[in-house]
Amino acid sequence: MFRTTDMVLIAVMLSAAAFTYKTKDDAENQLKSVKKIQADIRYEEDTIDLLKADWSLLTQPSRLQILSEAYQAELQLQLVDARQIVGLDALPVRPLTIEDLTRESPDLVAATPDQIVTGGIAR
Repeated sequence: MFRTTDMVLIAVMLSAAAFTYKTKDDAENQLKSVKKIQADIRYEEDTIDLLKADWSLLTQPSRLQILSEAYQAELQLQLVDARQIVGLDALPVRPLTIEDLTRESPDLVAATPDQIVTGGIAR
């Protein structure tokens, strides 16, 4: 009934079908990984847009003016006079001091907190 050529052709057909299935499965897996990477890129782009919006909100001159007035005692800021602007070489060298920022200052806690709420990033 079955000849040797028939068996060889059936084996070739089965191996071709297995190869086609494996190739299709590999292509689908690659497509899934590409779509995942594209989704990650979109998420990172959205995160960058959110951070840029937060930055523009936090650096508004009106907000900075309110904060500088609220923390005037700690910052000891003064208005700039046009005669104060000089070259870098005219400035005196100041010794480098590093503050311990890990401890909480009671003066900063008692001051009015910043009322601006920005967006959070959660995955």
